[in-house]
Amino acid sequence: MKKIEAIIRPHKLEEVREALLEAGFHGMTILEVKGVGRQKGHTEVYRGSEYKVDFLPKIKLELVVPDHRLEAALSTILKTAKTGQVGDGKIFVLPAEEVIRVRTEESGEEAL
Repeated sequence: MKKIEAIIRPHKLEEVREALLEAGFHGMTILEVKGVGRQKGHTEVYRGSEYKVDFLPKIKLELVVPDHRLEAALSTILKTAKTGQVGDGKIFVLPAEEVIRVRTEESGEEAL
């Protein structure tokens, strides 16, 4: 099993979530995060004072998938989250050694 952590633009969340659901990926965790990368932040004005916003709002989407469904999940996220502009985000793929459903104590892929 693999854990996917995708950092995406906030306005792409609903599109990515719907695409993942349609592709059969039902379990996911969504977090509001802030980050900085090549996009480098921007400048805003508040009450007449200009200030630099270094950390931009992003969405972190986490899901665990069976190895044989990894490519399908990655291509779904890439296809729907990509705008072609700096700041589209990153996807991290990590090993998931064990998954346990708390309610039934099922483990492994059955717990997904």
